[in-house]
Amino acid sequence: MTPIYAHYCPVAHALELVGDRWSLLIVRDLLQKPQRFTDLLHNSSNITPKWLTLRLRKLEQAKIVEREKQSDRREVWYKLTPSGQDLRPVVESLWDWGLRYAMWPPRPGEVVRPDWAMHTLTKSLNKRGRKLSKPSDWLLNFTPGGPYTLSFDGERWSAKEGNVENPDVVVTTAPEAWATFLALKREERRQYAHTMQIAGSPDSVKEFLHILGAGGETA
Repeated sequence: MTPIYAHYCPVAHALELVGDRWSLLIVRDLLQKPQRFTDLLHNSSNITPKWLTLRLRKLEQAKIVEREKQSDRREVWYKLTPSGQDLRPVVESLWDWGLRYAMWPPRPGEVVRPDWAMHTLTKSLNKRGRKLSKPSDWLLNFTPGGPYTLSFDGERWSAKEGNVENPDVVVTTAPEAWATFLALKREERRQYAHTMQIAGSPDSVKEFLHILGAGGETA
């Protein structure tokens, strides 16, 4: 491999393998589960098939990604190798850093995926030690995007795709509106909450808004 930076340094060498545009985002998506080429193309949104092919080929050559074809599957699936899985702390650290220093409302043309938004919120709540008065489930119906459940078990938060029975709070909103709400400053967030459909008992809704830094109650 021809050196890109010509620096004999582990950081430079690592960036030669995963520092290209899209490479770490491909790793980010494969950290969730193995995916097909069409899945990665859809998730990455703005990447072209040609560039995705080139990035996957380079990641395969670096033994970060490998192909998997099972007898009961017609398609080729891509998954991370052990060295690819070892990039998890790198991606998680970038997520934390971005949460602290690079969060703003969605810009024109930016794709907002509900799973990204829920992962970001879960990490933020756990990192800041935010807790509810009792275990609770919040159901977020994204239009488009479908339902996601955010749960607090008394100690930590977790999120998963899908419905939950008897949620304490139900929010119906667009992914872009939800991302905007979370990225706003506290005083702006309080006003923006009124633009979303939030249902539940008055106490549950009040605690929901308090935990998310909005305060007050919805109409």
